[in-house]
Amino acid sequence: MKKLLFVFLALAGVAFAADGEMIKSYSAIAAGIGLGIAALGGAVGMGNTAAATISGMARNPGVGGKIMTTMFIAIAMIEAQVIYTLVVGLILLYANPLL
Repeated sequence: MKKLLFVFLALAGVAFAADGEMIKSYSAIAAGIGLGIAALGGAVGMGNTAAATISGMARNPGVGGKIMTTMFIAIAMIEAQVIYTLVVGLILLYANPLL
């Protein structure tokens, strides 16, 4: 926990380094942290989806095609959430509405 606090304090120092660019600095930090959290959540969700699919196909191999199709749809929806976060991050970086 102390290491995490140190990282956030270091990032705050980067944000305050520029005098008039504080909002841009905080936006860059927010975009990076937000995308990292979204990617982590997406990876955990995809891992759980793949594990459940493999388990389901092992229990009943006859419905493997249906389970696989459903898995691909679920993974696409999970990945869409990460892409939405990427879009919001890019908006914060390049077309910041706060400026």
